[in-house]
Amino acid sequence: MVKLNRIYTKTGDKGTTGLGDGSRVEKFDLRVESYGTVDEANAAIGMARLHTSGDAEIDAILARIQNDLFDLGADLCTPDTGKDLGYEPLRIVENQVKRLEAEIDAMNARLQPLKSFILPGGSAASAHLHLARTISRRAERHMVMLSRKKDEKVSEAALKYINRLSDLLFVLGRVTNADGTQDVLWVPGLTRG
Repeated sequence: MVKLNRIYTKTGDKGTTGLGDGSRVEKFDLRVESYGTVDEANAAIGMARLHTSGDAEIDAILARIQNDLFDLGADLCTPDTGKDLGYEPLRIVENQVKRLEAEIDAMNARLQPLKSFILPGGSAASAHLHLARTISRRAERHMVMLSRKKDEKVSEAALKYINRLSDLLFVLGRVTNADGTQDVLWVPGLTRG
């Protein structure tokens, strides 16, 4: 269980931060950038939820995702070095990925196929979900970069999860636009003259 007695510790005043394994790294370390961007996506989903509270199913999906994103942050915060930490670190698991896939399939079944790319917008919920989607994609790029670094690991399940998340946020953005009927379609070259 997490217990926070003090909000500030002053341990990061010189530009470093502690990881879950007790090591310290620069605050601009790619691992910190990865879980920091996951946290940013979580905050964007929180903003989207201000506009989805009227749809209990979508709001419940987003609430579960927010909890998962804390799991993902904990996973990324604790490097997999093979060393005994004295505890079992929290990791994203395949069941979390499969749940996202099932939710994508169920929500996408409500929608007509796209005939054009769509612009983020239509409804406030959709705009916020698209913002969360783009932040999730940035988190994914950071996580992939981290996974490619020598002596760094990011689990396959974590990479799948963040990839599926942006897909689900895209679909939910369409669903919150009256099942896609209020999507704003891209018109190529519209303002070229």
